Amino acid sequence: MSERFEIRFSGSGGQGLILAGVIFAEAATIFDKINAVQSQSYGPEARGGASKSEVIISDKPIDFPKARAIDLQLSLTQESCSKYYKDIKPDGTLLVDEDFVRDIPKGTFKVIKMPIIRTASEEIGKAFVANIVAIGAITALTGKVRLESVEKAVLSRVPKGTEEMNKKALRAGYDMAKAKMN
Repeated sequence: MSERFEIRFSGSGGQGLILAGVIFAEAATIFDKINAVQSQSYGPEARGGASKSEVIISDKPIDFPKARAIDLQLSLTQESCSKYYKDIKPDGTLLVDEDFVRDIPKGTFKVIKMPIIRTASEEIGKAFVANIVAIGAITALTGKVRLESVEKAVLSRVPKGTEEMNKKALRAGYDMAKAKMN
């Protein structure tokens, strides 16, 4: 990695995207020893309104902790996609939940559609692990942080008794993205 790489996790308040950003940043810094910062914002309504979490990773010191040119944006809702896509780099990637983001904004960025929430619901049996499915997909798509590091960070943050379910969710997202890349 030779420069900043900016990732935005966006969706609706309550979908666990702040936690997703924290987990991804911890995987980079704690386990892969890469510089990373995480920031977040959400509307005054918090649960239900558009929210975002941003992670910047770099092998150099990070002098400005806010994302300015997004390399990869995840959008789990139409509202978050429409609100935040304008910062995606021309050669960046927009990863959307194909069931909830139907109106894809115009741009020169690459668009990848995946059934993230449906995968969490149907394959894992719990829609609330969609954030972990998304982390798995982002891990595969970016190649910036090792899957083993992300798994360790996930396991350090999830409630006791949910470790296996979360490992399965992470792997489901990772495998789904790998299949899309081939």
